[in-house]
Amino acid sequence: MNFTESEENYIKAIFHLQLDSHIVSTSALAERLQSRPASITDMMKKLSAKKLLHYKPYHGFNLTTEGRKVALSVIRRHRLWEFFLSDKLGFGWDEIHTVAEQLEHVSSKKLIDKLDEYLDFPKFDPHGDPIPDKRGRIKTSDNLSLNHLPLHQPALVSRVSQQSAQMLELMQHKKIFIGSIIEIKKYFEFDRSMQIKLKGNRTETISEQLAKNIFVTYEK
Repeated sequence: MNFTESEENYIKAIFHLQLDSHIVSTSALAERLQSRPASITDMMKKLSAKKLLHYKPYHGFNLTTEGRKVALSVIRRHRLWEFFLSDKLGFGWDEIHTVAEQLEHVSSKKLIDKLDEYLDFPKFDPHGDPIPDKRGRIKTSDNLSLNHLPLHQPALVSRVSQQSAQMLELMQHKKIFIGSIIEIKKYFEFDRSMQIKLKGNRTETISEQLAKNIFVTYEK
């Protein structure tokens, strides 16, 4: 079954919101998609009719097994295109998300499987997010938000959760990348900002907001 670009965007957004809450509310989805609640309700009825989600008016909704498969297919395309744009075409990691948002709706399974093979089956995209395989299996990683990292504990930057061009531009300016070794030297109680140490003993001060979107794993 083929889906419209709008339907795929809704399904993908619901998938991501379900990671935090099993039942997704109309208001949460409207905020994420910057859409009116009435438009959300209309789309929920359409997706429910296609058996892609369980929808109960005034209670919320979540994806069916089939809806989850569609979401993972869209996410697979998006993250493979991000890897291709970064690794093969030299796009900056603050540019690739916007371009991949357009390319993810090219739904040829043969093309995406060939792309996966051409890229040698990458497991993670340039932002550290796992890439689902062609069967919809997705690797989970044990990481934690930087603002939960104990003081003086070196860790490896493994994922960035908020991938707006503005945030990635800020990370690039501070030279914080996937694979960077990072250590918190001091918290500032006034605004919960922190001083961090990076490669070459270089220090930077970053905000709590930025730290919440950087995920790390303990260095081994």
